[in-house]
Amino acid sequence: MNAQNQHEKIRTAIQEKYAEISRTALGKFAYPTGMEGARVLGYEDSVLSILSAELMKSFCGVGNPFLAGPINPGEVLLDIGCGAGIDLIVAAQYIGETGRACGIDITPEMRRTALDNGANAGVSNIEVLEGSAESIPYADGTFDVVISNGVLNLSTQKELAFQEIIRVLRPRGRLQFSDIVYGGDKPPDKPCTLESWSD
Repeated sequence: MNAQNQHEKIRTAIQEKYAEISRTALGKFAYPTGMEGARVLGYEDSVLSILSAELMKSFCGVGNPFLAGPINPGEVLLDIGCGAGIDLIVAAQYIGETGRACGIDITPEMRRTALDNGANAGVSNIEVLEGSAESIPYADGTFDVVISNGVLNLSTQKELAFQEIIRVLRPRGRLQFSDIVYGGDKPPDKPCTLESWSD
């Protein structure tokens, strides 16, 4: 199987898994998800307060990109792999009405869910487009900050992903992301399969 075919098969497997997660992440990961997961990761109660219990069922972040630095009023922000829109809605509260919160996701179900969740939370300064870390549908130098939560590790083309992120960041722009990195001395015993790629 050539590299492009493998990339497409992995992308399809990820889309299928996260289409399910657009409804609920409960029981699909080996770490806390939902409202419990967000609180464990240090999300502020003040920004979680507008998020319903139903919405939070889809939260499966691996970390908290907002702990990496402040998100400032008026900034233009991109959330790569915005999923159900939880980090996007949190970011929208930090940037305020003068800012702009943009999300991209490869999964149609997630994009629809993110827009619905934003509307239900009363947030009007967000938009969600189809896109991926490797193909960001925005012009050069658009964003003050790019965030991501557990998405870059899913990419099969990480060098291209970081090239795209750098392209869309403004001079002195920031990348604030949380992710999973393997830190062992040898490859993990678990074989790399389509099913394990997004575990």
